[in-house]
Amino acid sequence: MHPFWEKIIKPILKMEKAKTVVEIGADEGINTVKILDYCREMNGTAYIIDPYPKFDVGGLKKNYHRHMKMRRLTSLTALPKISQYDAVLIDGDHNWYTVFHELSVIKRRAEKIERFPLVFFHDTEWPYGRRDMYYIPETIPEAYRHPYAKRGMLPGVSELVDGGCNNHLNNALYENGEKNGVLTAIEDFLKETNFKLTFHRALTLGGLGILIPSNHKKDIKIKKLIEGSGL
Repeated sequence: MHPFWEKIIKPILKMEKAKTVVEIGADEGINTVKILDYCREMNGTAYIIDPYPKFDVGGLKKNYHRHMKMRRLTSLTALPKISQYDAVLIDGDHNWYTVFHELSVIKRRAEKIERFPLVFFHDTEWPYGRRDMYYIPETIPEAYRHPYAKRGMLPGVSELVDGGCNNHLNNALYENGEKNGVLTAIEDFLKETNFKLTFHRALTLGGLGILIPSNHKKDIKIKKLIEGSGL
């Protein structure tokens, strides 16, 4: 998600004066540091959710002190325990079940306070917009888990291939279909929520999705940011 930070994500966070930010999926911490710098600048708080972070957690905590709260848990365990946040960056387990239920948790909190937060999503386009990937397959209920294999992907090819993109990950055998992929999860959520939300998309670099409470002036600003980003 970090390629989108300077030109799209950070300006939107500033536009909304977001002070408490949740990051789901930190990996090596490249975007985590950007979020922490932003939260320190805003005198805010960053909740970092990742069960297996690939960075020096202690070192970051020492540097960012009270601005950083680490949660070494899965998103569906950690997110319900966070009572307040202005924005959520979702870049964790790229599958329908996880993303749909992350949004369901966010919706339940939003119903209590009558305000939906900013939500950013990575990998809303190929390869995971319409195909599930499972970091730890056994954490996904069997009814929601497509057949999968550690094989790669090619654009425009539904079946997995030898070699190809991300052949070291557990990818669903086929692209498209019901309850398959990040973008499908977002679309299914939007069909059932009562909140009036607008979904914006940047189509490059795996795709960035932005979900925001509908507001004509803000929607225009976000469209201009995306169009002017060069991404």
